[in-house]
Amino acid sequence: MRNMERSESEYAVDPFFETSPDMLCIAGFDGYFKRINPAVCDTLGYSERELMARPVRDFIHPSDVEMTAQHRAAIVSGQPLHNFENRYLHKDGKVVWLSWNSIPMPDLQLVYAIAKDISDIKTREAQRNELLSELAETNQRLKHLTNATAHDIRSPVAGLVALSSLIDTSQIKDPATLETLEILALSAEDLMEMLDRYVDNLNAEGHQSMLEVLDLAVVFTSVQSSVRYLIERSRAQIQLEVDECPRVCFHRAYLEGIFMNLLTNSLKYAHPGRPVQIRVCSRAVERGVELEFSDNGIGFDAEQNRDLVFKLHQKFHDRADSKGVGLYLVHHYMTSLGGSISVTSQVGQGTRFTLFFPDYNKASK
Repeated sequence: MRNMERSESEYAVDPFFETSPDMLCIAGFDGYFKRINPAVCDTLGYSERELMARPVRDFIHPSDVEMTAQHRAAIVSGQPLHNFENRYLHKDGKVVWLSWNSIPMPDLQLVYAIAKDISDIKTREAQRNELLSELAETNQRLKHLTNATAHDIRSPVAGLVALSSLIDTSQIKDPATLETLEILALSAEDLMEMLDRYVDNLNAEGHQSMLEVLDLAVVFTSVQSSVRYLIERSRAQIQLEVDECPRVCFHRAYLEGIFMNLLTNSLKYAHPGRPVQIRVCSRAVERGVELEFSDNGIGFDAEQNRDLVFKLHQKFHDRADSKGVGLYLVHHYMTSLGGSISVTSQVGQGTRFTLFFPDYNKASK
């Protein structure tokens, strides 16, 4: 009873209307504002007099006028409006995104509405969509590049395999030559098998389904065997120390590609004044396995080129056979499956790559 005796002024809504940070307005069925709060003026940059002197549609973005008119017709027919988004134009010309909730009052020929400025949300959405679009485009370019590379290499390798099978080794008496030919044939066959598997994987759907627990020593030794002749010719000393963390959960073809690119780079960019030394070691780190691949080659200025190291077609030496693709692919292989790679190197002091493979607990089970 006491509540009923309270004066009407105790429940006055004017302070709420005037101080609300949200846009509150009353509009007529005739399409004009009848009352607006200061937030409407602040958001759109017009004075109250300017906003109430012209039809509401005059302040709406031209591209949204027709859509808004259709929803307005529904309101006039008695249907409330929830979370309707459209664009208005600020007095200075910038776009303002608003989200509306409106209730019609047919008896009064009025619409009570509240709106929130969601421009920041829309800006972030647009930026995210732009990044996703760029990522999709980059992934598509990478897919074309890797497919083209694999197919381009597979043809000459297939020819090499066929040619090696035609050689009549019974006519060759020199043991060293025979051994070289045998190594060449085996290397060509291994490379062909790897390329076939790689192309098949590229054409398969989804990379996550192809994850498996891989033995680092087995995969590295397989890759090492495929370039055995290059290793022997360079007299490279290779240390493989992966007993502490012998396994990772990864994509087999990707891991083979990583080892192949890093190993051949170490051989290609060997320092002419000292024997080639390559070290591969693994260790347990939080939430995964860290693999370190280092050599004592000619190195490069990694600090100066830190933003370019893993970009496509970036070269840091003047070799004619350098295409700037290998490290780009290695970086993609690692990051596409949640891993990471970093590099430290100085001119004349070798290079060290640090690769992180996630989910070691899963791999070690």
